[in-house]
Amino acid sequence: MITKRLVPLALAATLSLPALADEAAVRKSLESKLGRPLTSLTRTPYLGLYEAYADGQIFYTDEKVSVIIAGALIDGKSMKNITDERLQKLTAIKFSDLPLTLAVKQVRGDGKRVVATFEDPNCGYCKKLAKDLAKLDNVTIYTFLYPILSPDSLEKSNRIWCAADKAKAWNDWMVDGKAPGGKGDCDTTAVKKTIEIGRKLAITGTPTIFFADGERVPGAIPLAKIEEKLAQTATR
Repeated sequence: MITKRLVPLALAATLSLPALADEAAVRKSLESKLGRPLTSLTRTPYLGLYEAYADGQIFYTDEKVSVIIAGALIDGKSMKNITDERLQKLTAIKFSDLPLTLAVKQVRGDGKRVVATFEDPNCGYCKKLAKDLAKLDNVTIYTFLYPILSPDSLEKSNRIWCAADKAKAWNDWMVDGKAPGGKGDCDTTAVKKTIEIGRKLAITGTPTIFFADGERVPGAIPLAKIEEKLAQTATR
């Protein structure tokens, strides 16, 4: 009885070895050509392509790495953007891992709905987002000052962080266009740490939004979409 059970298991393991070897070869070749390590490599159900994920980007290649495709993969039947769906999963984080003490905190109403953003004070899309977020109620907003656009962005971020009322200073500038006063001469370690964290999270553009379930959304999205996502995460 023992022998009969072991034979098919051994055969299955043997048959899987070429597949494992092929994947290792694909990974090695692709890492060499891209010049960076891959975070993950998985086979897709589309045309025998492999999905490679590295530094916040998805690439596709064949088993011989004869082509490297950087772009959206669309399912021909459902017309869903498979790349976007996969990126949402691959770039998701554990919300509780965010160092929220480094963020500018705003609480409105009961504050039960939660969202975090990484924003540059000189980012036009961030200003649009700030105006939309100002319309939300019953929400807690954590804004991480992420000055990556210019030296002036860093100066403004430091001044906002050093303000007596950080949330007011942020909204005065982002919503009303009133430049932050005072000096950025307090302890601005939080801003420096935020830049380091943003780089570790591969945040390359602002705004970048994180919802309570860990989903990452790059760029400003309509207020209706934000409300919809907040409603979904609030019920979990």
